[in-house]
Amino acid sequence: MRTLIFIMGLTAVTFSCRDTGLPYDASGAFEAVETIVSAETAGVIKELSLEEGQELSIGQVVGYVDTMQLYLKKKQLEAQVAAILSKQPNIATEIASLQEELNHAKIEQERLTRLVQADAATPKQLDDAIAQVNIIRKRLEAQQSSLGITATSLKEETTPLYFQMEQTNDQLTKSRIVNPVKGLVLSKYVEANEMVTVGKPIYRIADLSTVILRAYVTGDKYTRLKIGEQVKVQVDENEQDYRTFDGVIEWISDKAEFTPKAIQTKNERANLVYATKIRVKNDGTLKIGMYGQVLLAHDTR
Repeated sequence: MRTLIFIMGLTAVTFSCRDTGLPYDASGAFEAVETIVSAETAGVIKELSLEEGQELSIGQVVGYVDTMQLYLKKKQLEAQVAAILSKQPNIATEIASLQEELNHAKIEQERLTRLVQADAATPKQLDDAIAQVNIIRKRLEAQQSSLGITATSLKEETTPLYFQMEQTNDQLTKSRIVNPVKGLVLSKYVEANEMVTVGKPIYRIADLSTVILRAYVTGDKYTRLKIGEQVKVQVDENEQDYRTFDGVIEWISDKAEFTPKAIQTKNERANLVYATKIRVKNDGTLKIGMYGQVLLAHDTR
């Protein structure tokens, strides 16, 4: 977001009634906090449902950029992942025969143990059976380890592909043009079916429920200003009358500057002034660039 300033040649310093006879203490032009919404991905805008002057809400989807290439890339990545994972061994199936062989060897060992106890078999036969069980068990453990390493390796191969899919999903999400702030569309820079690149402005929007009057005061009034002070802001209603709004000073410059060159007389241009920002609740009548004048609290009438 950034504040774009619309001075419009009207922003001016005014002086106290005692010094100039003017019926106000400061004057200037209204501005607003504006947001330029830009494209977050490149492509052709397939849909853009907004017009200048349209009110938009936060999170409202106003269009999207063509996503066909991103969609195809995502499907390709999914196919690559599936192809790699299809090579994963079925560990239970691969070791089933060895497990069966081990079970048989254990039964033979138990049988020979009983025969030795009954003096129907020799201790060597039992030792051979025990050795056979140990050999098969080690073969089984080695096979399980090898198959586990293979499965882990294949899963690791898919990790970069999953990250690429997340990146593609993020790009797909950013292809939707989602309005970030509540406000009024001030300018529209592109139309549907136009090509955009990342960062290209699409439209400009501002929340005009409150506006800011940037006014300038002279040094004799500067010391009487306070952040949060209530002031009266007037705008022309007709040739004789003004409409009055309540305003609050939200910023006061700590540096003096020469009066903006919009001031026409040489004497007025010579004065040093201080910029202020006055926030005003807008009932819909205040527009960016409109002239306004300020009455400080000590001088309201």
